[in-house]
Amino acid sequence: MPDIHTRIEGRAGRITLTRPQALNALTHDMCLAIETAIDAWRKDDAVALVILDAQGERAFCAGGDIGDVWRAGMAGDYDLGRRFWADEYRMNAKLADYPKPIIAFLHGFVMGGGVGLGGHVSHRIVGESTQISMPECGIGFVPDVGGTLLLARAPGRVGDYLGLTSARMGPGDALFAGFADLFIPQAHWPALTADLCQTGDAQTLAAMAAPPPESALAASEGDIETLFAGETVAVIESALAAAHSDLATGALKALRRNAPLSMALTLEMLRRLRAAPGGIREALQQEYRVSYRAVEQGDFLEGVRAQIIDKDRDPKWRFQAGDVTPDKVAAMLAPLGDRELTL
Repeated sequence: MPDIHTRIEGRAGRITLTRPQALNALTHDMCLAIETAIDAWRKDDAVALVILDAQGERAFCAGGDIGDVWRAGMAGDYDLGRRFWADEYRMNAKLADYPKPIIAFLHGFVMGGGVGLGGHVSHRIVGESTQISMPECGIGFVPDVGGTLLLARAPGRVGDYLGLTSARMGPGDALFAGFADLFIPQAHWPALTADLCQTGDAQTLAAMAAPPPESALAASEGDIETLFAGETVAVIESALAAAHSDLATGALKALRRNAPLSMALTLEMLRRLRAAPGGIREALQQEYRVSYRAVEQGDFLEGVRAQIIDKDRDPKWRFQAGDVTPDKVAAMLAPLGDRELTL
C-alpha cells in the first residue's frame, strides 16, 4: 500500500505512514492495514516490539482523512462514515491494549486520528516539533479515537480547555497533560530506532530522555481551573468574557468559533468519563454513539465543508447555542442498541 509501509526489521515490527503530502492523514484502508499488521505480530515471537512513525517533516498524522465521509454524507450515505469510525476505533483499542511495547515517534502535527494512533500506546515519544491537538469541535464533531479518555484524565480542567478550544500542545504541554511519556530530541530518533530494531528492548528509551521544554499549559493551570470550572459552555463563556488575560481572550475566540453542539457534547462526555472512570473501550463506545449520528444529525457536514472542503472558515452551524438543550445532548449520546460499537 503506497500510503503505509508495514514490515519487520530485526526484532521490531515497523509501521510507517507514507502520506507526507497529506500530512499522513489516516484513510480507512490505512487503519485496516495497521490492524492487520499488529494482529499478525501479536503472537509472533520474532517481533519484540512495534515502532510507529511517519515520513515527512511536518506531521506524524494530522487526523483522519474524512473527505470521503463528507462526500458520502452529502449524498445521503451515512454508513460509510460509521464503518470507518467503527474500524478505526477497534484499531485504537487494540493499540491501547497491545501486549508488547509500542513506541510512537510523534513529530510535527499530531491531531485527531493521529492522537488515536499514537496517543494510547505504551511509549509515546515527543520532540521539538511536536504539536498535539484535538480540533474536532471546530469541524462540528467531538474529540474521538479515545481522545476523550486522555482529556478526562488531564489535570484539573485542562482537558475541558483543550477539548473546547482545540488548543495545540507543544512537547512540554503534552507531557504535562498526559498525552506523551518522554521527550527525546529528534536528532537522536534515527539511532534510537535502529537500536530498538536491533535489540527489541524498549527499556533503553528512558536513558535517552531529556528534560522537556517548559509547559505554558502547566503555567496556566490555575487560570484554566478557574475559567473552565463552569458546568456548561455558557457559564464558561461568561467567565472568559469577564476575564482580561491573553489566555481568556484566545479561548473565548475559539468558543465563539466552534460548534455549540460539539462543545456541549464534549463537556458532557468528559463529565461522564470522570464520574464513572473506565478505560479506552468505555470512551470509544461513548464517542461512537456521537460519530454514528454526527453526519446525519449534527454539524459535521457543515464543519468539514467550511474548514476542509471550501476552506472559507465560515461555518453556518445548524445548532446555535440556544438550540443545544440537555435533551439534544442526551439524544446524541443515547445507546445505539444493536448498533452499539463492539470491540
